[in-house]
This record gives sequence, C-alpha cells and structure tokens, in this order.
Amino acid sequence: MRIEDYALIGDMQSAALVGRDGSIDWLCLPRFDSPSCFAALLGSERNGHWWLGPTGRKPATRRRYRPDTLILESEWDTPTGTVRVTDFMPPRDRNPDVVRIVEGVSGSVQVSTQLRVRFDYGRIVPWVRRTNGHLQAIGGPDSVWLHSPVPLKGGDYAHRATFTVNEGDRLPFVFTWHPSHEPMPPQIDCHSQLDETEAFWAEWVGKCTYSGPYREAVVRSLITLKGLTYAPTGGIVAAPTTSLPEDLGGVRNWDYRFCWLRDATLTLDALISSGYLEEAADWRAWLLRAIAGRPQDLQIMYGVAGERRLPELRLDWLDGYEDSRPVRIGNEAVKQLQLDVYGEVMNCLYVSRTRGLSADDRAWTIQRQLLDYVEDHWDEPDEGLWEVRGPRRHFVHSKVMCWAALDRAVKYVEGFGRTGPVDKWRALRDVIHAEICDKGFDAQRNTFTQSYGSSELDAALLMIPMVGFLPVDDPRVAGTVAAIEKELMADGFVLRYPIAEDNDVDGLQGGEGAFLACSFWLVEVMAMQGRKDEAKDLFERLLTLRNDVGLLAEEYDPRYGRLVGNFPQAFSHVPLVHAARALS
Repeated sequence: MRIEDYALIGDMQSAALVGRDGSIDWLCLPRFDSPSCFAALLGSERNGHWWLGPTGRKPATRRRYRPDTLILESEWDTPTGTVRVTDFMPPRDRNPDVVRIVEGVSGSVQVSTQLRVRFDYGRIVPWVRRTNGHLQAIGGPDSVWLHSPVPLKGGDYAHRATFTVNEGDRLPFVFTWHPSHEPMPPQIDCHSQLDETEAFWAEWVGKCTYSGPYREAVVRSLITLKGLTYAPTGGIVAAPTTSLPEDLGGVRNWDYRFCWLRDATLTLDALISSGYLEEAADWRAWLLRAIAGRPQDLQIMYGVAGERRLPELRLDWLDGYEDSRPVRIGNEAVKQLQLDVYGEVMNCLYVSRTRGLSADDRAWTIQRQLLDYVEDHWDEPDEGLWEVRGPRRHFVHSKVMCWAALDRAVKYVEGFGRTGPVDKWRALRDVIHAEICDKGFDAQRNTFTQSYGSSELDAALLMIPMVGFLPVDDPRVAGTVAAIEKELMADGFVLRYPIAEDNDVDGLQGGEGAFLACSFWLVEVMAMQGRKDEAKDLFERLLTLRNDVGLLAEEYDPRYGRLVGNFPQAFSHVPLVHAARALS
C-alpha cells in the first residue's frame, strides 16, 4: 500500500499503522523505539502483520477517526452487507493493548483474519501455543496474547480464522504484549476501554483554544502530536516509523522514533499556542533529565527516556518499503553538531514562560550553561538543520538560531528578572547579526544563502522573519522569500535545498520530494507579508495532500503524486498548526 493508505492508532507510548485494507503492518512494543512485532511495512507479510476484514481483502469503502479521537473506524460495503472494524489502543495502565472490534452494521458478512507475529523487526518466528482458548506467542523477551471469542487455526507459521458477522454482532480481538518472564496479564474489558478511550480524547481536545476556520485540520494535527508523546517521560518522537523512504527505492531512509530537541520544541510551541501548557511542563522535566551534565555533551536527539546511545544499524533481512534499502534502526546523526538546536531550546523555554509555565531555577542554570557553549562555539561550522552527511558548513540558519538563543536569553533577563551577563549577551548577539548579514547575504541576488560563500538557497531561511532576526518587511527578507519561490519550488511546493550531482551538500545519492514543513513556513511568511490570499491558496493546497484521515508524512513527491518519508511526521503537523493560526 501507499504510505498515505495507513492510519495511526496509539496509546502515547507506542503506535501502530493500520492499512486501508485492515492490516496492521507496523507495531513496536512496548515503546515507540522497541523492536517491532509487525514489520510488513518494511518487508513482506512474512515479517509480521495482522489483517482483519471481509474475506477477499479489499480496501475499506470508507474510514474515519471518531470525532476528536485516535479511534479508527473502517467500513466495508459488500454484496451481502456492511461490516465495521474499530481499531484503537487504550491509554495503558500497565501492558499495551491493541483492540479490534468487528461489528455487523447491516446484513451478513463473511470476515477473515490472519495473524503473523514476528519479533525483532520480522526476524524471530515465535513459539505459539493455545492456553484456555487464547493464543500466546513467545520469542526471547517478548510475549503477546490474543484474546477473542473467535478461534484461530494455525498453519504455515500463521493463524487464521473465517467467520460470519451478522447485523448487531460485536466480536472483539485484544492483542496484549508483556515481558515473556511474567505471567499472563489480566484481560481488559474492550468495550469499557473503548468508552474510556473516547472520553480521554474528548477531554483532551476540549482544552484546545483554537477556534479558527481550519479547526478540523488543526485538531487532527494536535491529536497526532499528542499521540507521538511518550507519556511516562514527556519525550516527543519525530515519527513512529523508521526507514520509510524520502526517495522511493533510494537510500534516504532514517529512523525517526527518537526525540529530536528541535522537533520537540516546535511541537511544544504548537501545543502551547493551542492551550496545552501541561505538555510543556512535562517536556521541560524530560529535557532537564536528558541533557543533565556538561553542556558540551548536549545531543540533538535522545531516546524517549533520555537515552544517549542510539547506534545506527542496518537490518539486511528486510527488503525495505518498495525496495528502499537499507532499512535502518538507530540514528548516526545523534553525533552531529547542530548549533540551531540551542536557539530552538531557548526559544521554546522562553515562549513557555510567556504563556504561564512556572519558573524553574534548575532550568535557568542549565540554560546558562547552554549559552556558555553558544558563546564559545557559534562561529564553528556544523551539520545544520537538515542533518547533512556531507562536510560541515557555516549554515546561515544555524547562525540565526545562535542569535536567537542569545536574544531569548536577553529577553529572559529583561522580562522575568533572571540574572546573567546580559550586556555580554547583547554584544555577542549584535556581532552574530552583523556577521550573518555580511557573510550570509548575496547582495547581487538580494537573498540570504544556505551557507557562507554558497550560492545555494535553503528553505530554512524562511525562519529569519519568523524568529525575529529581521522584520518581514526588510528588503533582504523580501528578496530571500522571492528567491525561494522562484528557485526552490516544485509543482507549487517548497524543496529544502537544491539536490543535484554537482551539489554535495548532504553527501547522499538520489533525490527527494518537497519537504512539507517548508511549504507551511512559506504560508506563514506570506501571511506575515500581508499576502493572505496567496497564503490561503497554498495552505489549502497543502491540506489536500493529507490522507483521508488527515495525516501527513515528511514529504510529498510531485514526481509520483505521493507522500514519502516517515509517517505521520510531527515536523509536518506542527507548522500546519502555526500556518492555520497565521491565517486566522
């Protein structure tokens, strides 16, 4: 299936992707970054999946989320009747559960299911036994149970069943994970859990303060972002998947199941602006634990509990999504220097305080240490926002965010009475500003460039007016925006930067699609420029790229008319929220 044929369900500790045909093809338990037990998404059904739907296996006639929830309903109309499958993961008490309820809507429908559990990313075929009518699969540290009134029969390393569902029937299937050394966990009442899960989401969405014309798109994005939050710690993952390709059949395949400081700060900015301050407090607590120690040891990403070692490995037994190899777990970019992160962290914490987050002396102490590091290292080349795997450069966006780190520090002192060498911060802020305008600006073309001495553009330059580095009506900003619109757009959407054989900026082969966040940034800047009609047109075009249940991947490839990259992607849904607010 296409990437956009999937929908997300989750319990704020892990998540599953459910295909339009009723197959769960991706699920990692017990955490987002745990080894998967269903990996058909990155290989074949032999690598694990769970299909449930009318016999014959066709795409659902229609599907939707229950309003303002993460509960998925898929319906099939057949010649003999209509059947509905409701999929969800209740916010967990102890063990993660995936609940699937088959309901007869009308008539009588023959339904089938096929379950293949494969632990360790499709590599381990478990030992399966039946106990008191329930299935248990065990492999190494993992154990799962399937509870259902429908008996499944084993064969060919899978379990199957075919049964009839009549109007009014409701047949539950509950898939529960637990450590294999522990006894079977208590069974849940799936019907009461459905009610409680719906009530949870209704209460959470009820706190949303956004009331503009794009409420449906904004709320769906906020729910998605909440679904990518790891509840026990407050960490926020960039996406629940790994190795969905940015270039179909190519090598640009990365693991996004970790907590990027940048992505998390932008996610929190969207949540805070929509009325969710509790998530900001939880994330600040996660941040202080994760980065505790020496400021020079700050990483651009961490595990969901703050883990620092995220070694990158290749899973050669998986063929990759549409033959996009290699399949990777872990992320080598954890070792990179990305100076913009300091600015994003400082800005997020500053915005949180202006929106009412309580003061924290320990947080300010750590912020002071981060600022000391910026003072000593702002003038070094780095890998930048896009995590290039080519040579380090003096990326203009990185320098701008170093300026932003110092700017927010000054505002902290001025606005909240914090102590610090504010005169030194002001002076260095001015030095960085002057250098960027001198070395990062091409006066002949009237545009800022991707890096010092480069002639290339970069969509990250759209952040210049958004973070307050220059006012939006500055001629240099106007020239940069115009250059990006002229040189970095494909099929009306914005690319991150030029990719060509003679441009080795990212050190990788192949191309990629239009990065959706960049197009939303352009919407916001257009709105700031007073070009509301143009901004609205672009924003509404971007909304048409969402799949049928309102989700976005990382990129859109106009060559194929398809979403590409990891899915759903926080970095796409965050700027959607900001762009909607800018237009409202």
